[in-house]
Amino acid sequence: MTKLTETVQSGDWKAEKHVPELEFEKLEGGKIKVTACVGKEIAHPNGFEHHIAWIKVFFKAEDSKFPVEVASYQFPAHGEGEVFSEPVACGVFKSEKNGTLYALSYCNIHGLWENSLEVK
Repeated sequence: MTKLTETVQSGDWKAEKHVPELEFEKLEGGKIKVTACVGKEIAHPNGFEHHIAWIKVFFKAEDSKFPVEVASYQFPAHGEGEVFSEPVACGVFKSEKNGTLYALSYCNIHGLWENSLEVK
């Protein structure tokens, strides 16, 4: 039996249009603003037939055993009424610790993709 983790793909987001890109900015009071997007360098198709359905963002503090989900974004409009959701999302969470951000995105045709970024 295949484990779910064995189905997650990765790559360089500058060369692969499915990999979620992560950026962060440290704000006052231990807050961290995170932006996650798919298709910044190479546009991903965005229509009924082929689209990014969601992105989830996790944070694992440097001394924690497990990552914590800090954001979940759904992109439901894929051409209905000529409206298209772009796979770009921004959110803020609070942590006084450094750690690692993880993003997981889902393409309805090509499956799960991941990326990570250290927060220092």
